Amino acid sequence: MARINDKYFSDYYITPEKQLFVPDPNTEYGLMPYEAEDFEEFFSLLERTYNGRSSYSVIYEGYFFRVEKSQSMYGSMYCMRKMPKEVPDLSKLGYSPALVQYLATLGSASGLLLWGGATGSGKTTAISSLLKEYIVRNGGFAYTIEDPSEMPLDGEYQSINGTYGMCKQTQPVDDDWGASLRSALRSRPRYILVGEIRTPEAASECLRAATSGHLVLSTIHANNVADAIDAIIKHASATEMSEDLAFDLLSRGLLGVVHQNLIGINRSRRPVVQYLFANPDTTKGDQTRSIIKSGKINLATTIEMQMLRLAQGRPLFENPKNNDNFDEKVI
Repeated sequence: MARINDKYFSDYYITPEKQLFVPDPNTEYGLMPYEAEDFEEFFSLLERTYNGRSSYSVIYEGYFFRVEKSQSMYGSMYCMRKMPKEVPDLSKLGYSPALVQYLATLGSASGLLLWGGATGSGKTTAISSLLKEYIVRNGGFAYTIEDPSEMPLDGEYQSINGTYGMCKQTQPVDDDWGASLRSALRSRPRYILVGEIRTPEAASECLRAATSGHLVLSTIHANNVADAIDAIIKHASATEMSEDLAFDLLSRGLLGVVHQNLIGINRSRRPVVQYLFANPDTTKGDQTRSIIKSGKINLATTIEMQMLRLAQGRPLFENPKNNDNFDEKVI
């Protein structure tokens, strides 16, 4: 009989009757029952490590599992997402080489890189791989705030420039994302990864951090690029921050927004993306920043133009300060 980790499955479901289901590899959405000889051992770990919060993480045989425990009509239901043992390289996630190359050059910039999409669309994998790319290229201290931690980023890195990098993964204390972000800033990180912007405080603190010399990476639930921008503005302006200030901070702090869907079945799934970037050199005039500052999020033409330019191998901006190495080989 197989074990839990013998085959590739990204998602696992355990019913209140303690029956295990996994994705059916022959369909896009279907499930199938799965028998594992170590099921009781795995299930015991889930129950033993439950900390009273619906979302938590466990490590089983070297794999990170993000766990969501909920109460159904008939008892406890467990939904698990298994993460890879290593954070995959950005270049192996199915994005176009031009997009990978451009994103990689932003490691020396400051501002906010926001990844939007639906649940399960690969947002966390994308920004984790991007953070790893920056640490391996440039070194420096990275600080993550996640609930729960998902990809195995924590640890020390030997960077290709001869220096070292370090990443410390944390969870928000008492679900206070704002206070956790302020604490992160006092640690003087070069990079800050916020697992998901889902509270007003997290949104407002991300906008402030993005304009204070840090490179901030985060995800947000959204249907497209414009929705992602609208969502972070609405979150931030639900605090003491006015909508006008939120638009102003985002126009000054934004580096880019990528929206992602996954198409295909199981391991053959590939990302379909839409993106919008602002000039990393904030001293230069920039159409994206001007549109966002106006509060009128009419971005379709700019998105189409940027995607065409990148596909054609043309620079997105004239003489961008942080893109001198655009032709640099991506690792």
